[in-house]
Amino acid sequence: MRRIRRFNTRDTYPDQALDNDLCQAVVANDTVYLRGQVGTDFDGNLVGPGDPAAQADQAMVNVAQLLSEAGTDLDHIVKITVYITDPRYREPVYRVIGRWLKGVYPVSTGLVVSGLARAEWLMEIDVIAVLPTGDAGEAPGAGGKP
Repeated sequence: MRRIRRFNTRDTYPDQALDNDLCQAVVANDTVYLRGQVGTDFDGNLVGPGDPAAQADQAMVNVAQLLSEAGTDLDHIVKITVYITDPRYREPVYRVIGRWLKGVYPVSTGLVVSGLARAEWLMEIDVIAVLPTGDAGEAPGAGGKP
């Protein structure tokens, strides 16, 4: 098992009394599990305050980066779970995700939730991917950055 971008929640949430050791991604066997990604870059800067589409785009930038660090890419995503804090955000968020995952065909679950860990976060995407094996039966290059 390999852990990517380890951190402690006391640094991520300095306004909360937390002290949990986590990471952004775990590679276990041939599966890559990502931490839920939001509209915050890896330096902690919120991208697109009040804009669910901009936050979704930053979340997908993060997803692509983490998958690359794990040794895979967007083409190898098998499952996504999308959380939105308002049903009106569904279309803008899913349009962005759809551009990033055009031709990938993952299974997907979408949920409307009352809130995320920070009030300014409007969406979050949870991703599971696999490492490439060369025998998946799909042509390479099926998905990628728009």
